[in-house]
Amino acid sequence: MLLHDRRNTGASDIVIEGDEGEEEIWTDDLYELLGRLGARPAFVGGASSGARTSIITYLRHRDAVRALFLMRLTGGAFAAGRLPEMYYGQFIRAAREGGMAAVCATEQYRERIAANPANRERLMRMDPQRYIEVMSRWLEIFTRGPVAPMYGVTEAQLRSIVVPTVVIPGNDKTHSMECGRAIRRLIPGSRLFELPLQGQDVPLVPFTEWAPHEEAIARACAALVLGS
Repeated sequence: MLLHDRRNTGASDIVIEGDEGEEEIWTDDLYELLGRLGARPAFVGGASSGARTSIITYLRHRDAVRALFLMRLTGGAFAAGRLPEMYYGQFIRAAREGGMAAVCATEQYRERIAANPANRERLMRMDPQRYIEVMSRWLEIFTRGPVAPMYGVTEAQLRSIVVPTVVIPGNDKTHSMECGRAIRRLIPGSRLFELPLQGQDVPLVPFTEWAPHEEAIARACAALVLGS
């Protein structure tokens, strides 16, 4: 199993550059990584933005994807109102008001620096205006696509998926059960795996609340691998 720390997440290096959208860059990175490891085609999956990245990987690099395992899929008006600010808006504002020191002081970047201390120097070397320029372009690309049933992926693109796919809906307002079910209906032959959860009227259910269901999720993933 390979855990892909996408650039600018986890312990990976922070690289605020690129002409395409951030998620498209992630998929190209993953394609290159799988190629270097001799691991194509792979079972590709993730939760939330990881699910979206998995689908975009399939759309851009079909030869790299053998099957998809998608959890907590994102869609709908609530997610569309929340995610652009969470991913980009707050950091653009911080750079405008306090430069790169203010960006480093945000919770997300503090976590990235703690995981990879060299990231602070990378950020502080950046021209705040360049940072704002790239992040603003990524924001524009991120908000360009559809909102529902899946954020950033069209219904036609979902219908074009022909590899085995398992969908596990989320249970909060950002990853609603209704969106997950609607997305599953659009992906031909996909399988719905619902956990014994109730939908919650909250912006985000912490991943820790899904911990009791990890064994069931692992079984669903293993069944996908063995059946594909």
